[in-house]
Amino acid sequence: MQRQTILVVDDNKEIVFSLGKLLEYEGYQVLKAYDGLEALEVLKDNPVDLILLDVMMPRLNGLSALMKIREYNRIPVIILSAKTQESDKVSGLVMGADDYMEKPYNPAELTARVAAQLRRYHTWGGSAPQAEEEQLVNGGVVLDKQTKKAIVDGAEVKLTATEYKILELLMEHPGQVFSAEKIYERVWKELATGAVENTVMVHIRHIREKLEIDTKNPKYVKVVWGIGYKMEKY
Repeated sequence: MQRQTILVVDDNKEIVFSLGKLLEYEGYQVLKAYDGLEALEVLKDNPVDLILLDVMMPRLNGLSALMKIREYNRIPVIILSAKTQESDKVSGLVMGADDYMEKPYNPAELTARVAAQLRRYHTWGGSAPQAEEEQLVNGGVVLDKQTKKAIVDGAEVKLTATEYKILELLMEHPGQVFSAEKIYERVWKELATGAVENTVMVHIRHIREKLEIDTKNPKYVKVVWGIGYKMEKY
């Protein structure tokens, strides 16, 4: 029987070494990387069954690496991090991690969680369960339809219920242009009988303020002059 392969990613070489020994003792084959960019390179050239991923790393941090991995790969990812705030855990899980463990970790618990994720993954035939479809991802923006949370470049942003519904509509149809009237009817569930342009425009402006680094040159939510609004596709 072929051994399952686990990629360990951490900039602390002692942690990588100790994790590698622990996993090899449990019968796994271990690959190693010391930052997010190196992890992506390893994944290009090697089949991997599970990733243990640190968050705070040079060049490319763990959450940024996770977003790139999730663009094309659904293998289980367990985050191992010294960041213990609830918001850190939520960010990791919303961005696509399957589990989150705090450092220092209990070796027995870690190996149990690794085995559980591998069983879960292969039970689904090497694909993600349907719950993953409840997550919308476009570039650095992640929208979790179950928790109603928005994550931008690894940080949670607070949206009102209406702002969330507008962003969800645009993210479900990247590249498609919606008129202010159409957005109003889809979000407010009312016929756009009056002048709704200003109402929608104000909400779009607030969304941009929360999503965009430069609101004058937005990356994501763009105006198509004379027509409406769209989410740029990435």
